[in-house]
This record gives sequence, C-alpha cells and structure tokens, in this order.
Amino acid sequence: MKDAPPKATARTWLGLAVLVLPLLLITIDGTVLILGLPAISAELSPTGTEQLWMIDTYSLVLAGLLVAMSAVGDRFGRRRNLLIGAVVFAIASVAGALATAPWMLIGARVLLGVGGAIMMPSTLSLVRNMFLDRQQRRYAMAVWGAMASVGAAIGPIVGGWVIETFSWQAAFLMNIPVMLLLLVLGPLLLPESRNPDLHRIDILSVALSLVGMIGVVYAIKTLTGGKDVALGIATLIIGLIAVVLFVRRQLRLPTPLMEVRLFKLRYFRGAVVGDLLSVFAMVGALVALVQYLQLVLGLNPLEASVWLMPQAVMAAVAAVLAAALVKRFLPAYVITAGLLIAAVGFGLTIFLTPTSSPALVATSLALVALGAGTSLTLSNDIIMSSVRPERAGQAAATSETAYEIGTTLGTAILGGVLVAWYTRAVTAGTGALDLTAGVAERASSTMAEALLVASEVGGSTGTSILDTAMAAFTEAITITGIAGAVIMVVTAVWAFITLRGADANKDLAADHEH
Repeated sequence: MKDAPPKATARTWLGLAVLVLPLLLITIDGTVLILGLPAISAELSPTGTEQLWMIDTYSLVLAGLLVAMSAVGDRFGRRRNLLIGAVVFAIASVAGALATAPWMLIGARVLLGVGGAIMMPSTLSLVRNMFLDRQQRRYAMAVWGAMASVGAAIGPIVGGWVIETFSWQAAFLMNIPVMLLLLVLGPLLLPESRNPDLHRIDILSVALSLVGMIGVVYAIKTLTGGKDVALGIATLIIGLIAVVLFVRRQLRLPTPLMEVRLFKLRYFRGAVVGDLLSVFAMVGALVALVQYLQLVLGLNPLEASVWLMPQAVMAAVAAVLAAALVKRFLPAYVITAGLLIAAVGFGLTIFLTPTSSPALVATSLALVALGAGTSLTLSNDIIMSSVRPERAGQAAATSETAYEIGTTLGTAILGGVLVAWYTRAVTAGTGALDLTAGVAERASSTMAEALLVASEVGGSTGTSILDTAMAAFTEAITITGIAGAVIMVVTAVWAFITLRGADANKDLAADHEH
C-alpha cells in the first residue's frame, strides 16, 4: 500500500503566510494606479498614450516573462528566484516613487513587471512542493487563490486610500517593507526546490515564449484601441508565429520549458481556459464599474474604494468556501455554480442608471467576486494537482500566464466595448446640440473628457453634454455587463463539460503519468 504523503507542519503554514505577501503585492500592483492616474497626470503631464503605458506595461512584461522565469526557478531554485525577484521589485518601487517624468515611471513599471514575473511562478510552485497532502494543499491553494483575487480587487482600494492620504508615490513605496520582510523570513521558512530533470534552459524556447506572449498581448491592446491597425496586425502575426514555433519546439525537447502535452488532459485544458475567461470578465467589470463610481456618481478615490470593499471580502470568502464545498460536491458542479453566480452579478448592471446607489455596484462586484473566485480557486487546484511536485513551475507558469492574458483581454476587449459604445451613444446624443467638431469629438472620446468639456462650455449646453455623457456611459457599462454575463454562462458550460472527469480527492498527477 502506498504511504500517505506527509502532513504540513506549523512551519509550513507560516511559510505559506510569507509566500502570499509578494503574491498580494504583485496582484495589487496590476490595478493600484487605476485611481491614481488623475494625480499622476497633474504632476507629470503624460500624454494619453503614456497614461495607457503606465497601466499596461506592468501586465505586458509580467505576462511575457512568466514562462521563462518559471523555467529559471525550476532550474536554479524557486526560493532563490523568489528572493531575487523581491530585490528587483524593491528597486523598481524606489525608482517609481522617484520618477519625475512619464518615461521614468513607465520604466519603473517595466522593472516591476520583471520582478513580479520572477517571483510569481515561485509562489505557486512552492505551495505545490510544500503541501503534499491533497486536502491540505487544497486549503493552501484556497489561501493562494484568495490572495490573488483579493489583490486584484483591493488594488484600487489600496491605491485610493494611499493616494488620498499620502501621494501617488506612496503607492510604490508601500512595496518596500513587504519585500524586506520577505528577504528576512523567506530563507528561514521556505524550503528550496527545483526540477532535477531540467539540466539546462533552452534559450531559443525562452526567446520564442517572450516574443509570442508580448507580441500577442501588445497586438490585442493595439487592435482594440482602434489605432495603428497595421502595426497591430503585424505584431499579432509575429506573436502567433512565435507561439506556434514555441509549441512545436516543446514537443520535440526531452525536457521542455513548458509541458504543452498537459493540454491533452481534458480537465487541465478546461481549468486553464476557465481561469482565463473568468479573469477576463472580472477585470473588465472592475475597470468599468470603478470608472462609474468616480465619473458618473462623482465619488472621490477614497469614497469609491469603500464601495469596493464587499468585492474584496467576497473574494476571500470564495476561496475558503470553495475548499469546503468540494468535500461534498464534484469540482465541476461547484465551479459551474460559481460562474453562474458571477453571471448574475454581471446581469445586475441592467438596473444601473446615472443616479443609482453605489450599493448596486458593490452588490454586482461582490457577486462576481464570489462566483468567479470560487471557480478560480478550484481551477488552480486542478491545474497544480495535474503535475508532479518537481514540475510545479511549469503548471504554475501556465496558470499565471492564463491569469495575465485574461487581465489583458479584460482591459482591452471589454474596455474597448465600453469606449466604443460610449462614443457611439454620445455622438448620437449630442448631434442636436450644435457643437463644433472639436468639442463634439472631445466629448465623445472619454467620459472624463466629457466632464471637462461640459465644465468649459457651461450653461444649458454644458448641462446637456453632461447629461448625455452620463447616460451614454451608464448604457455602455450595461452593455459591458451583459457581455460579461454571456462570457460567464459560456464559461460555465465549458467547465461543466470539460471538468467532469476531475475528482477533488483523486491523484491527477498519477493519472497524467499513466
């Protein structure tokens, strides 16, 4: 009879607490500047394009480097990688706080992405190696998933509070104490682990993964923005060619950078795609509804962050609830139910008006966080349980790459739907106001610009511009919410079909080997 895997000790659980600290910051930094752009713009005067790069560069670099950095961790040691990443992250945080020009801030965000990419795969793969008992590992994954979800959810909350209380520079400086704590406690509480089969890292595979990921993500951002279409298409083609070449090379290598054969497993494939689509919808909803709270309801960053609290709480509750429910029900059923709850949350946007209570927004986001958070927790458990501990880095990179692509797609595609619908509605609504072409174009570009235009024009015409813009933006959010609900329903069907073979108490890695 096969011996039962060893149980985790108190030291192991303390190690988990240390691991989730950098994870929390990595996910917070993806959204922390959303509420800080007005303050940054006032001080650094970035162009519209530079503002987009300040937000997007971080996730772009993070997504592009995850696969490569997971391989480095597998080869040279995951704990070592984690600590090196902490140093890079701390240096980048200092650089961001000291930035005096847009290009300096963008460069700091690039370096933050590098540090995050070094650390993030190590956090999840170390959890896989530290918790060998399946039941304990599920709860550890629940904690990991809660921190990932909470980080994305409270990014704007933390950003709003820090920026309102101190300054936008403090959003960078808050990273430094946590990184120092990790550098002190990491060597004491975290075990070193690596993949003994990975004797060398294939540099060509690293290059192909980098070109492929950054190329595809950049192309999506460019094409959904509606500008530089030729550049977007060219970048997409280059990125897709690199991805195809990367996959073909992995199938030929004896020790591949990423074990793409895992996608032959129905439940692994189902969990990764489900992860991507869940994050896609969650991030799109967050970006849209945060803007609604500020631009339509007129809340300041701190007030808006208070109404985002229920989402953060539900994200934490979802992870623990998922680990409890899966004891009684198959993961496919729990995940499907969670995704349908998220769809209901998105559906609540049909009741939004320009004068709705912030409580409606809070309820919508809370349901999305509860449902999608439940799904993400169990999907991560399925992904990480599909491989042996020494190959945890590859599975972690796959899961986290899906997360980052979902974040990028949510911002770009659902954000693009929001802007496109708003522009169409404002253009139609202001057609009878006898505005000059320049004023009309400004009002229809963004809701923030429409507020400025209405203030400048003043009088009854300014009031009409404001009313039209607020109604158009609310309508655009409703359309975005309906799109999110449809995505959640489709994902629920996908999860129900593909994950029926996954059992929460089954050794999925052993299944894969056979």
